[in-house]
Amino acid sequence: MRIAIFGLTISSAWGNGHAPLWRGLGKALVDLGHELVFFERDLPRFASTRDWTALPADFANSKLVLYPDWSTIERRACRELASCDVAIVSSYCFDAQAATDAIMDAHHPLAVFYDLDTPITVDMLRSGKRVPYIPWRGLGEFDLVLSYTGGAALEALRSDLCAHRVRALYGHVDPDTYQPMAPVARYRTALSWLGAYSADRQAMLEELFVTAARQRPDQKFLIAGAHYPEHFPWSSNIGFIESLPPQEQAAFLCSSRLTLNITREPMARLGWCPSGRLFKAAACATAVLSDEWCGLDDFYTPGEQILVARDAEDTLAALDLSDAQLRAIGRTARERTLDEHTSLHRARQLIHYLEEIRSPSRSWTAPAALRAHISGDGPALN
Repeated sequence: MRIAIFGLTISSAWGNGHAPLWRGLGKALVDLGHELVFFERDLPRFASTRDWTALPADFANSKLVLYPDWSTIERRACRELASCDVAIVSSYCFDAQAATDAIMDAHHPLAVFYDLDTPITVDMLRSGKRVPYIPWRGLGEFDLVLSYTGGAALEALRSDLCAHRVRALYGHVDPDTYQPMAPVARYRTALSWLGAYSADRQAMLEELFVTAARQRPDQKFLIAGAHYPEHFPWSSNIGFIESLPPQEQAAFLCSSRLTLNITREPMARLGWCPSGRLFKAAACATAVLSDEWCGLDDFYTPGEQILVARDAEDTLAALDLSDAQLRAIGRTARERTLDEHTSLHRARQLIHYLEEIRSPSRSWTAPAALRAHISGDGPALN
């Protein structure tokens, strides 16, 4: 198949979770014999950290289209869509509405919306906020709606946005990029956290990480991520790396005796929300200590393949495990990851979903209340 993707970014893996997912999924789709064309708005915040200016050689017969604004790319997009079998629009795509209109006008390709941020989408909708990447007609016109999270998030896409065929397409990892390697001295630590600052997980980070660090002053703790405020409650044994290059993430994780996974509150509330961070660490065979959320045991077995923490005492108990115990947990997590959670697994799943679709109909019209809400002119929907 030939697949067009309108996404946030694939060109810059700094400070966002979208690019690693598209890179892994795209590479796997190409390995399965498909071709891609990825449309990305050339935004300054990604241009300044761009590590891809074109798709690499292993993306055979595929291409990256960087464009300054929709008007300059509209005709080309329409030409590409005329020869595509599938067209995907993702959450946070800067031109999601225009891309959706072009896909629907093209008629030929299967229309897919992939929400990589479903809990955030649902939270914004139910708070009465405008969601700029959601088409004003909702999601009912799409032949398939994919969600990065499962569980209640899938029903929310049906009830709040009238999606009629919804499937989970979870995160994943490219095992060629994330794999065990020798520790690097500058990253050696008892417990690490790899993630940008986010207010809606700060309380859990303070409980599971900061409080534990203060109770273990003789051990080193390390945070890597951007946007941490001056008032963050640092302590003398917490190191900080503001700019960790994407290509250094595997070394960072492999140098951690134990690494932390914390989920943003809207995601944890809906459950079935494995982060890319979780799969990366597991692929590196690093033992993971995660916060608790519904569905976690569908991905890794607590106590055997992952450790679960509810408070600082659980963190301290995990740190007290022997090196051999932590290595065993990391090793079994890697085995589970290679068996179930690689980018190739997700690519095959996506192709299966597409093959399920029959005779899609695009004659659906959103109710007036939904149109008003999505455009920001209406009240929150229940």
